[in-house]
Amino acid sequence: MATTPITPHPSTPRRFYFYAVLGAAIIEFVGFAQSYFLKGFFGTPPLYRLLHLHGFIMTSWFVVFATQTWLIEAHRVSLHRRLGIFGALLAAAILIVGAAVVTINAREGRVPPAAPVPVVVFLSYANLMAFGVLVGAAIYFRGRSEFHKRLMLVATLNLLPAAIGRIPLDFIQSGGLLTVFGLPDLFILICVVYDAARHRRLNPAFGWGALFSFVWPALGIVLGGSSGGSTFVTWVLNKAH
Repeated sequence: MATTPITPHPSTPRRFYFYAVLGAAIIEFVGFAQSYFLKGFFGTPPLYRLLHLHGFIMTSWFVVFATQTWLIEAHRVSLHRRLGIFGALLAAAILIVGAAVVTINAREGRVPPAAPVPVVVFLSYANLMAFGVLVGAAIYFRGRSEFHKRLMLVATLNLLPAAIGRIPLDFIQSGGLLTVFGLPDLFILICVVYDAARHRRLNPAFGWGALFSFVWPALGIVLGGSSGGSTFVTWVLNKAH
């Protein structure tokens, strides 16, 4: 008796990236709801203009990422590539504006209570650097979609610590840096394990991207707490005056 082979729906794997970035976007929204997205309801202090620009750029990144996943699912590869140019410019804007916001906030004392300023600032700069490295690697491997899309996802998940640190839950607020950076790493690990189980192998881009994501916060904490890290942060803040 002849049988017809059953093949999985081609869009099913691609939706994994959409759902992952949707989850990340929800975390960003919850984390910045009081201070940005819904600040009118919470009566939080007004934001300076550069901070508004930063919020707009970050929001745009998640919208573009979700749009890019949809374009691939819809087989609109040409449009995906054209929009990718804008995405690369958006990533550069995240680095430039993000670094400026970190510097201004540190200079004006807008850091978590009781947090060592050099460590927080150094980690914030390191976070931007990690995002930039991962996006740069994704752009380099743009001709290898299996690497490109995974690196872009890991880069996006590396943007979550700032939002997670602002979620008003006791276990997060009392968990310190371990929770702020551990939860994004857990999110990344879940994505990597799911992907590896689905394909029955670990994709190198996911493997190396995840390892990099796990290592840089620990190095950032160590270096930021060192005399050299403190000197570097002081020098940057003084230069910013």
